[in-house]
Amino acid sequence: MRKGEWPRFAARPYVCGAIGPFDQARLDLLTRSGPAVEVVHSGTEVALLSSHPLVPYSEAGSAMTAFAWGDRRPVWRVGADWLSVAEGCEAPGLIDEPDGVILHTGGFGLVDVYYLRDGDAVYFSGLIEPLLALARRPYEVNWDAWAAILKLTYPLLEDTPYRQVRRLPGATALTWSRTGRRLRLDRRAPRWVREEQVDRKLTGGDLVALLHEALKPYDRVLVPVSGGYDSRLLASVAVAAGIDVESWTTSPDDGLDNDIDFARHVTRELGIPHRIVPQYAEKYPQEALWVARRLEYLTSHHAWYSPFAREVHAGGRPVIDGLAGGPLMKNFLITADAVGAGTGASRRESLLTALSTSEAHLPVLGEAALSWIDDRVRTAFATATSMLHGHRAELPLSVLHTRTARGIARSPVNLVGPEVTPVFPFLHPDFFDAALSVPVDQKEGGRFYREILRAANPRVATLPSTNGALPHRRVPLRSNGPVAREWNHRMLTKAASIPGLLSPQMLEVVAGGPDALTAFGSWNSRFWLRSLALFGSWLTDYEDALGDLTPPWTE
Repeated sequence: MRKGEWPRFAARPYVCGAIGPFDQARLDLLTRSGPAVEVVHSGTEVALLSSHPLVPYSEAGSAMTAFAWGDRRPVWRVGADWLSVAEGCEAPGLIDEPDGVILHTGGFGLVDVYYLRDGDAVYFSGLIEPLLALARRPYEVNWDAWAAILKLTYPLLEDTPYRQVRRLPGATALTWSRTGRRLRLDRRAPRWVREEQVDRKLTGGDLVALLHEALKPYDRVLVPVSGGYDSRLLASVAVAAGIDVESWTTSPDDGLDNDIDFARHVTRELGIPHRIVPQYAEKYPQEALWVARRLEYLTSHHAWYSPFAREVHAGGRPVIDGLAGGPLMKNFLITADAVGAGTGASRRESLLTALSTSEAHLPVLGEAALSWIDDRVRTAFATATSMLHGHRAELPLSVLHTRTARGIARSPVNLVGPEVTPVFPFLHPDFFDAALSVPVDQKEGGRFYREILRAANPRVATLPSTNGALPHRRVPLRSNGPVAREWNHRMLTKAASIPGLLSPQMLEVVAGGPDALTAFGSWNSRFWLRSLALFGSWLTDYEDALGDLTPPWTE
């Protein structure tokens, strides 16, 4: 790895390969440029390599050979196509049929599939960096990706920081036709888009019963309990199901640490062994860089999670994660303006506003940069959510297919995994469909979620939560301590080298030195700072490999 170490692919394999008329020498270069792999399948115009043995899920003697490498193994069904695996198991895979080869993602695309196209050949990998060995140097900056990372904290569509390396979106396949001699991009509507869920009049108890079903395969788990609804619900269900449960908590570095206080109450009530994983302000730069490099600079989230993730790797238990709980059950980031919007366009604009990082305490971006970024992100967001326009569950699904899949999921999928298995009970097909069927207005203010909590454990449901009113106890932000400020300032200085990116006021901050960053303590201000520091760290790590850094807003 260019900087740092490759993840240890223990619970989930690293996979790479090629489809179409690929060049063997280039495939060999790809395999040498990433974690160690061996060939698991090869044939005419197809090669699949993996860090671990992959067993086909297709039936022996079948004309096709099918592989998947998600956390759930598909069950072979005659006549089923790749989409059933993508949406049922949230698994990417490769299917070799007599007439062609299919490379596909999971329904939400949680497990990454990156690719580089060279003529009709496609080289693919679970990581970006190995594919850079095949890219033209110097690398061409994908400013669209950075526009979204700065504005939303994650990229959209197929964007990565590099123009030549793309990310295959969820519920999408690349198909090479041996007979037609052509490559085709096949984007499908997954089950939850095709089949609109109607109100089934479900109760909180019905949802709890479905969570019990989702957790049945597990007898020993780790549930990271925070102060919110998701983790206490999952911990309550796991304990009620008789599962061997441990719980750990760490600080989210939000300046409050209510998560630590509230988690103690929850775990004590449930009788779960509980451990606090400490964090240290003087280690913030190393932790932030570890996360940035491991996530390949794709999101400014999760720096606080670094020490916790490494402890989880040593623990070895499957980790029960509340991914998707907020949008599914409590309208997280779905504002009253979005719900009450009179037109589809105004609804989407309200949602995009809620998803975007709001204004800091001073103007952050230069006027031309801000205008260009706003325009590009608005266009990309409309395209990324286009298949959801007019859907009954357009709002929660739009959040899930953008912020959840591209930003928030990086923590369990790429920081917890691939060393250990993340488990997503809220994405279990039966639970997901049921939660999606509950009308949005019934979830307003967390009303329906509290009904679910009461059904799971009424005593835990009454305990203080970060989803309610918070006490005013303040703790210092590690991300804005003296050591962090010095590192943030160096990264901000690097970002300031891009013409027109920063406003005159931000350039004054840069000129003021590290201590000028003490003013960046509010929620919005520190998110802008984290995104710019991420950009600066990427520029620092790749400055010798990047080409022209003239941004499009100066043209």
